[in-house]
Amino acid sequence: MIRFRSLPLALALSFAAGAAHADDLLQVYQEARASDPTLAGAEATKLATDENVDQARSQLLPQIGVNLDFTRSRAGENGITQVPNPANPNDPNDLVEVNGFSKTSYTRSTTATLTQSILDISKWTALKASHFTADAGAATYDAAQQQLLINVARAYFDVLSAIDTLKFSDANEKALARQLEQAQQRFEVGLAAITDVNDAKAQHDQAVASVISNQNAVDTAREAVRQLTNKEPGDFKRLREALPLDHPTPDDPAAWVDVALKNNPSLKSSALQVDAADANINTARAGHLPTITGSLSYGRSPSWSDSHYGGLGNAHDFSGDPRWGNTVQLQLNVPIFSGGLTQSRVRQAIYNRDFAQDQYEFNRRQVEAATRNDYRSVIAGASEVEATKAAVVSAQSSVEATQAGYEVGTRTIVDVLISQQTLLQAQSAYSTARHNFVINGLLLKQAAGVIEVKDLEAINALLE
Repeated sequence: MIRFRSLPLALALSFAAGAAHADDLLQVYQEARASDPTLAGAEATKLATDENVDQARSQLLPQIGVNLDFTRSRAGENGITQVPNPANPNDPNDLVEVNGFSKTSYTRSTTATLTQSILDISKWTALKASHFTADAGAATYDAAQQQLLINVARAYFDVLSAIDTLKFSDANEKALARQLEQAQQRFEVGLAAITDVNDAKAQHDQAVASVISNQNAVDTAREAVRQLTNKEPGDFKRLREALPLDHPTPDDPAAWVDVALKNNPSLKSSALQVDAADANINTARAGHLPTITGSLSYGRSPSWSDSHYGGLGNAHDFSGDPRWGNTVQLQLNVPIFSGGLTQSRVRQAIYNRDFAQDQYEFNRRQVEAATRNDYRSVIAGASEVEATKAAVVSAQSSVEATQAGYEVGTRTIVDVLISQQTLLQAQSAYSTARHNFVINGLLLKQAAGVIEVKDLEAINALLE
């Protein structure tokens, strides 16, 4: 199994522990998993896509329906006319004259029909395509789940980075305030020029503005977490100082690319879309093939009429057959010419398949590039953490040495201010490098398609 040697296995963390007020990475993830609308929408889309399989399969199963028809018609003549004698309707030669004639006829038809497709290749290929589409939807949902892991981790460590930056800038502001106070005191006793006071004041004012800006950045980062979890976040656990910096296992970018091509869910979805498009071509081509359909009908159609003879009264006649009857039908349909519609559909399906193949190739290249880039980022990130850590130590020593030199007159206030600014930049760079190293490790696993909740659990074990 591909893993990072630098990350320990998941610690024993239960849901009860997640109920604590202190927010850690797993707690934020569980809250986001339960309330993130993007993931909920992806799940609904997957379930809707799954229904295509049932709908395609239904076309291969018996279709049963009941039909009830009722018909009423009326006919007649005005004026003197001859009609069969209502008193002797069986003798067609017995005619009588009436003043006007009308007849109302009724028919009620009740029929139950069972229809079964016996041979229709297009329905089978459509079912095959629906399976591919449903599998593609499941892969897309897996990608959405993996993306949520990344979104949570990024939002969480963005907060930590913003908090660290605020902490460093606040410490820098306090240090510059002391420098300003010291410069004023030296100026008052004649040991420094007014320019030293002005330089110190300018740097301090800028530091105050930076603290305000960084406080807003913290609030913005926390708001991104609240957007994911739909609740106000609490205090965040910090990444411990002792951060393992081992290389990923296997230590070979080609091996990670091979895993990504097999497991990346977005790439899987693209491949399945190509398979579905191929099946749709066969569905379109099946429009040239004959189909056979069988049906069984069972019903009856009684009819009756009411006649009105001017001057002779009314008559009722029940002439229909009330008995039930059944009909068995086998229908063969051979398409010969449809104005070019079928062939047009075939060409359209081929173009759609070509587009799906192009999308797959585009996604494959993206996945390969992302995997290699993320791998290099992890390797470079380990070195960057070490380098920025050393830079903090050097910058701290420089501040102390420059301050001592300023007090004895060998350094200027500008030198002190520059060294203090360098320390702030080194501290911020070190914090960012540590957090980026963790995120890049997750991004590499996401590109390879093997990121899981246990990866967040392993990182959560590094928090304190």
